[in-house]
Amino acid sequence: MATKPHGPASYFPSIEAKYGRGIDEWFTLLRECGVAGHKPLVEWLKAEHGVGHGHASALVQYHLNPAKWAA
Repeated sequence: MATKPHGPASYFPSIEAKYGRGIDEWFTLLRECGVAGHKPLVEWLKAEHGVGHGHASALVQYHLNPAKWAA
């Protein structure tokens, strides 16, 4: 039986559906944007891509520490 995603990953299906980009694409954008740190990355996603605060925070949390959230 597959386990349900937890933490930031639990937001990924709704992020993909709402913004039309795959999660890997979001992580590529975060890697290549030239911005560092949690708050600046969240603000960048909100300003440049219109991502809501909760979704932006989930993407950044996972991006900055994927090992913590891996199943």
